[in-house]
Amino acid sequence: MVSASATEPRRRKTIAVDGPDPTDVHVGMRLRQRRTLLGMSQEKLAKAFGVSFQQVQKYERGANRISASRLHLLTRILDVPITYFFEGLPTTAQEPPMVVDADEGSDQMTSRETLELVRAYYRITDPHVRKRLVDLARVLGREGAEAF
Repeated sequence: MVSASATEPRRRKTIAVDGPDPTDVHVGMRLRQRRTLLGMSQEKLAKAFGVSFQQVQKYERGANRISASRLHLLTRILDVPITYFFEGLPTTAQEPPMVVDADEGSDQMTSRETLELVRAYYRITDPHVRKRLVDLARVLGREGAEAF
C-alpha cells in the first residue's frame, strides 16, 4: 500500500512561501559585510558587478541566489577567497544564520558601526597611533561597563 504523501508531487521551495534559503542569507550577509568594510556603496558594487543596485540589495538580503560564476566574479571584485562567503555558515539546518543589522540583536562583529570602525582604524598609517587608539578603546570599554 502506497501512502498519500508518497504519491503527491514534491513542491519546489519558493521564497514567497518558505522564505530565503539560510545559506543564501548568509552569503548575502557576508557580501554586505565585505562591501561595507571596503567602504563601497551598493551602486559602485553594482556597476563593477554589471547589475543594478536593486539586484545587489536582493543578493545581500538573500532574496536572490548568487550563481557560482557570479560568486567567483565577486571574489575578484571584493578581493576575497571564495571560502570567505561561507565562513561562519551554520553546519546544521536548525542553526539560524547570523544577521547583519545590529539593532535586531545580531553579532556585533558584523554591525555596520563595527565595520566602519575597523575601516577607519586601518586607514591610520602610524602603528603607534593605532596602538594608542586600541588602548583608548579598552579603557573606555571598561569605564562603560562600570557605569552599568
